[in-house]
Amino acid sequence: MDSHPLNVSVVAPQGVLFEGKAQRVIMPGESGTFEILNNHKPLVSRLLPGDLIVDNQTIPILRGVAKVMHNQIVAIVEVQQNG
Repeated sequence: MDSHPLNVSVVAPQGVLFEGKAQRVIMPGESGTFEILNNHKPLVSRLLPGDLIVDNQTIPILRGVAKVMHNQIVAIVEVQQNG
């Protein structure tokens, strides 16, 4: 059994913030924070300001959109620019 069943891509205008496999992803959605695990039903969600968490890596986001389908997660996000 694959110990990291989700294929995750988190991209921003600045570039790729995360690309790889994960056990779970937690996202700040319109109706509150939600968690994606293996075999989650397909969905598309708008993301609000908050922390997008891929396993133990936290990515603070301003907004975005996420698509989940067939254990693949793609999140297109905007993050605070430094400087």
